[in-house]
Amino acid sequence: MTGDEIKAIRTELRCTARELAAALGLEQEVVLSWERGDLFPTRRHVDAMTKLRAAGPAAIPRRPKKSAAPSAMRALADPEVWQIVRKIIAHPELRAAVGELAARFSDPSD
Repeated sequence: MTGDEIKAIRTELRCTARELAAALGLEQEVVLSWERGDLFPTRRHVDAMTKLRAAGPAAIPRRPKKSAAPSAMRALADPEVWQIVRKIIAHPELRAAVGELAARFSDPSD
């Protein structure tokens, strides 16, 4: 199996080299080496990739994507959020109360 064929399999499976490697129980660098032609997959790995290809994209285990950033970006588009921000800025007493409340919550950027 050539590097181009492995890339074609990844395209069909809509997966990254890291995801294909994880599905095969390998490190990402091994799959990348196959694609560059530095190494060649064993028959066992070729058979495993053939089975994955036949099973389709759902056969590739995927890590859940971090949802904090997209949901935070959606929140920034919400006019109600900006109304609250304006009130916090305009009213020092509210800002202090929000600060006390916020202290109990983790920072999403941590």
